[in-house]
Amino acid sequence: MARKHLLSDLKITSQTAAEVAETPDQESAPPQYAPRGAIGAVSRSIELLKSQSLSELDPDLIDAPPVRDRLPEDETDFEEFARNIRENGQQVPILVRPHPTAEGRYQVAYGRRRLRAVKAAGMMVKASVRPLTDEELVRAQGQENTGRRDLSFIERALYAAELEANGFDRPVIMAALGVDKSNLSRLIQAATQLPKDVIQSIGAAPKTGRDRWYELAARFVNEDTVGLARALLVDPGTQALSSDERFSRVFDAVAPKKAKKDKPRPQVWQADDGVKALKYHQDKRSVTLTIDKKAAPDFGEYLLSALPEIYASFKKAKR
Repeated sequence: MARKHLLSDLKITSQTAAEVAETPDQESAPPQYAPRGAIGAVSRSIELLKSQSLSELDPDLIDAPPVRDRLPEDETDFEEFARNIRENGQQVPILVRPHPTAEGRYQVAYGRRRLRAVKAAGMMVKASVRPLTDEELVRAQGQENTGRRDLSFIERALYAAELEANGFDRPVIMAALGVDKSNLSRLIQAATQLPKDVIQSIGAAPKTGRDRWYELAARFVNEDTVGLARALLVDPGTQALSSDERFSRVFDAVAPKKAKKDKPRPQVWQADDGVKALKYHQDKRSVTLTIDKKAAPDFGEYLLSALPEIYASFKKAKR
């Protein structure tokens, strides 16, 4: 008689899925005897199913990660995303870990946007629960962002700076962001040279590249410049703009003003009778004559009528 498949009747209940978060790390658990044969196969299959299962969690039990990987997005973009979640449900699960210090709570590794949308819709959130260290959480965030919509330059810079400020080693940050040592240094430099509140007020600016952010940082030379940018960013007209447009407005407002060159004063030509008939100014490209009609009322008309004779005399002298 054919043997019935030992796993055909196995199903994971919601209780089993919820227990994934409380499953101890295999490396830290004491060594146990691993049963062999059919019983061992069933046990190993159950553990595999547990590790790959999803849980439906209350969004209110999920807290933000230790370090934010994105700047707040425009509300209009989020509303469109949230509407899709309400109409079609959550298609892609988020990744969470059991909260390291608060029992019964979780921390999101990635999927904050989905979590927010599901919570706004009043739904339970589908989540994969994995025990993650801080370094593993950071790496998971970086891999998710690389696989989906890339972070903008300033989001990457701010994320790198905050990770370092929270004590993460640079090799971990480089792995999370997929950059080498020199590029990581430039990212952190860009984020630390600009006031954090100015960056957050501008937003992600996804179309604004690295060089323009570097130039903006170079333009923040004193507190007056910073104050000008902050005043501009709280203006309702600026707030109504897109993130990239807000960047451009600040970028232009704090541009260094070009020093005005002092124009040389025109010189006065005085006739033998003492009349100051005209002023003149000359440079490499031109000579400008300005006739004073009050001092010599008819001199201008006479000069214009005499120009052909004057020019002919000039040509004759050149020959």
